[in-house]
Amino acid sequence: MFDVAQLAALSAVLRTGSFKRAAQALHVTQSAVSQRIRQLEEQVGTSLVIRSQPCRATDAGERLFRHAEEVRLLEQGVRRDLGLSPTSGGETGAWPTLRLAVNADSLATWFVPAMARLDGMLFDLVIDDQDYSADWLKRGEVRAAVSGSAKPVQGCDCRPLGALRYLATASPGFVERWFGSEGVTPERLAEAPAITFNAKDRLQTRWAEHALGITVTGPSHWLASSHAFVDAAIAGLGWGMNPEPLAAAALLDGRLEELIPGKPLDVPLYWHVSRSVANAMKPVTEAVLQAANGVLRPIR
Repeated sequence: MFDVAQLAALSAVLRTGSFKRAAQALHVTQSAVSQRIRQLEEQVGTSLVIRSQPCRATDAGERLFRHAEEVRLLEQGVRRDLGLSPTSGGETGAWPTLRLAVNADSLATWFVPAMARLDGMLFDLVIDDQDYSADWLKRGEVRAAVSGSAKPVQGCDCRPLGALRYLATASPGFVERWFGSEGVTPERLAEAPAITFNAKDRLQTRWAEHALGITVTGPSHWLASSHAFVDAAIAGLGWGMNPEPLAAAALLDGRLEELIPGKPLDVPLYWHVSRSVANAMKPVTEAVLQAANGVLRPIR
């Protein structure tokens, strides 16, 4: 049985990155934090914290850290079931921190309102492509994930969220320069600069396969920011697959236009949550489903 105060000290050190800031967060002395960590390390028989700048967890420390966060989450669920209010943020390490994997475009379009619906919880978001976010669940590094996979991760439940619609867009000047009177042809698309989020981003290629039956696109700028992605397209830097909710205003006022109207790419999204905390995560799941329902399209 692990001591709650010792687990709180470990979480605080790893969250804040230092023993001093952990002591400030827990309203205790730095020596008290050091003593609790040392006692916990003696109990498990191995080092838990790498004393660097910032402090990092050893493999054992990471495992115990995840356990501590899960205990807090389960406690929050019990309080809810008993009709008690969420623990106060002023209480020592009281709010559970949820580590979730989310793709950048979901975060930019609909996921923040889901977080805002929840009280008494903190968030630690891992940002990864929807085709890879479930891998974080497989490794046990997050409790839930927004994923493009409909296949449940082992030990997890899976719920459909809806489809995020993407549009191949560029500025009118870019379209005129690169496609002119010929329109978007395979040959011209293979020459026109694209905008790509990162090496995992295949949306441009998927759209080209869907719209034109080709697998090759042209040279690319690399820009790992959902909002800057839209700004870059508006500025004429290249063409890119922008989420419809982010591009809607620019399409309406003419700063952007679709490369081929009527050729969207709908990307299905699913919510995967670990069964070990599924009951405690019910409010999170409900908030995520509600927020997604307001923005995403039905999956076909």
